Amino acid sequence: MLFQLTMFPSDRKGSSVSEEVAKVIDVIDKSGLPYQVTAMSTVIEGEWDAVMAVINKARKMLRRRGYERIYISITIDDRKGARKRLTGKVEAIEKRLGREVNR
Repeated sequence: MLFQLTMFPSDRKGSSVSEEVAKVIDVIDKSGLPYQVTAMSTVIEGEWDAVMAVINKARKMLRRRGYERIYISITIDDRKGARKRLTGKVEAIEKRLGREVNR
């Protein structure tokens, strides 16, 4: 399964949330699950229970940091039996195009 995640506190003062996003990415990185960070979201590959546990851990971490309102957006691609989708989806597009795309 692929999970596209966006998470940040919405009650933070100022316009940048990069410090908090970095803390969320740290939780994901330490989980050992495969993931990719993009400018707008992070894609995590894994089974439901494992990924949701990581997402909840990141949410709780932001709560412990004193935030009362956290924006969380999750999109899930649940394809039965699919593996290595994090890279496989991009490779399938590149194969159809006959060239590499910007990653």
